Amino acid sequence: MRTVTYLLLLTSLLADTKCGILDPRHARRRPLITLDGLWGFSFQDSNNSVDAGKEIELMPVPASYNDISTNPNVRDYVGVVRYQRSFFVPSSWQTKRIWLRFGSVCYSAEVYINGELAITHQIGHLPFVGEVTSLVKVGDDNDIVVYVDNTLTGTSIPQGSLETLPSGRIKQDYTFDFFNYAGIDRPVVLYATESTYIDDITIHTKLNGTTGIVSYDITIEGSVRFTNLISIVDKEGTEVATNDGGGISGDLEIPNVHLWWPYLMSDDPGYLYTLKVDLFDSDSNLMDRYELPFGVRELSWDSTSFKINGKPLYIRGFGRHEDSDFRGKGLDLPLVLRDYALIKWMGANCYRTSHYPYAEEIMDLADSLGIMIIDEVPAVNTDDFNDDLLENHKRSITETIRRDKNRPAVVMWSAANEPKTADDRSEDYYRHVIAHVKAFDQSRPVTIANLVGADADHSGQFLDILSFNEYSAWYSHEGDLEVIYPDVMTEAQSWHTKYNKPVLVTEYGADTLEGFHMLPSFVWSEEYQSQLLEQNFRAFDDLRGGRVVYWGDDLEFRGFQDQARRLGGNKKGIFTRQRQPKQSAHHMRKRYWAIAALLDNATLPKDLDNYIIGSPIETKDEL
Repeated sequence: MRTVTYLLLLTSLLADTKCGILDPRHARRRPLITLDGLWGFSFQDSNNSVDAGKEIELMPVPASYNDISTNPNVRDYVGVVRYQRSFFVPSSWQTKRIWLRFGSVCYSAEVYINGELAITHQIGHLPFVGEVTSLVKVGDDNDIVVYVDNTLTGTSIPQGSLETLPSGRIKQDYTFDFFNYAGIDRPVVLYATESTYIDDITIHTKLNGTTGIVSYDITIEGSVRFTNLISIVDKEGTEVATNDGGGISGDLEIPNVHLWWPYLMSDDPGYLYTLKVDLFDSDSNLMDRYELPFGVRELSWDSTSFKINGKPLYIRGFGRHEDSDFRGKGLDLPLVLRDYALIKWMGANCYRTSHYPYAEEIMDLADSLGIMIIDEVPAVNTDDFNDDLLENHKRSITETIRRDKNRPAVVMWSAANEPKTADDRSEDYYRHVIAHVKAFDQSRPVTIANLVGADADHSGQFLDILSFNEYSAWYSHEGDLEVIYPDVMTEAQSWHTKYNKPVLVTEYGADTLEGFHMLPSFVWSEEYQSQLLEQNFRAFDDLRGGRVVYWGDDLEFRGFQDQARRLGGNKKGIFTRQRQPKQSAHHMRKRYWAIAALLDNATLPKDLDNYIIGSPIETKDEL
């Protein structure tokens, strides 16, 4: 792979970013119609729809379609499905530009409006938008059809392959261990703008003493002459900075700034300001207004530490999944709130979006609650490195950063999970991948969650923070808890010695069956999971001198069918798929709060320990 190839791809992908992906939910001057609800649904590939038939003719949006039916042929279907519904466009939109936006479709989509192709998109877990002004009938009913294809190939992100079974059914094979959910899994909206509108906003923040400096760059699309007003308001709605001279780029200063801090690192974590952009025509009529929440914080890192606002970070967090019964990866707001309640209950301050970008509604809450996010693109177990794969990988990075670049909660980019970085070809591949991340954003560190050992790895030289997944006493030396401490110590020190950069343990753990107890402990028991965590804790504490920050494991999730390692899904979570704590969650909760109290002076919750015995004990002679 030659450098010239990479440069051409980079130029092409940078050009793709001209179209912004601003979330219309934050807009005041953009009328919006939701297209969520029950859509018509059918299977399109006769070879794969054996016995699926017409059992399901309606499908909820947002939701994955796999677990709605009781039919295994629906769950395991590979190929194209068809979603259809009608919608009405009000007459008041007659002079406006009309846009259709999907929060995510897994994994590729073709969208037709009134029989005409409107939008195509090929990466799951990320939003896409297209103008449909010329295709819709204003003041009338319209028809929308979406063809969704869940097929993964050797060049898709993530990768997969197809297998034809003796029955003729097509089976999707993949090496990652979470279920390949598919469908329209996030909200669908139709919205309108004037002919000239705010297309994109980019914000960067830094500190100068107690003053916050907010740099902004605004993209305006359209042909109407305009003026604009930019202002910043605080949480109470008070204006703290303004640029009434207009201009689409510049700096604003916030004196005595309220910093964005992670949960438990401040009495007021997740503090958000709002950047207001007003767009006026030559007659001073308001054409567009966009209000973008943001936080003021500054990240820094060196060879041994990662800091926020000059203070060292100790990451207390999880690897998570968007995953629940029946909905699959479909957005479920009550579930989202429950997840954040559990994160705060644990005293955690961070999670990794393993192994794909999560819904914008989830990210919004992280911003406002002060929960840090390591934002991971949907590149899992990457192998067979080639130019077509590289182009799709970069496109996933482009779209992830374009969506999440302004979020204070996003403190790190993860460019991949467990790629085959021992392969000699991976060196050139990840040189280009990480350079692509940094072409968009140099204010956040970049990592990869590696499974390959430091001695064989070819990616660490390009990264800012070194992350590795370690499953001692589970995938190797099962049941041998005494191997954990030396294995973690050796691996962490090897990464740091080789590359002289901070090290992050991104995964560890053991599958555990809820309610299964054994004394002495045995694999799959809740006691074994807790003891396995303890051995990792010991290593983390001895490595805490700056080189290693720490990580956890969160939810059970649906995996592929595997009799050898999976009992109804991946069971490594300290919480069940139904969001209930295992024994290990209570154990880890005590640790997380103890660290928060030690390092950030957090006040411990009153229910952290149960009453056992009074002190002193009174003794009495009488009965």
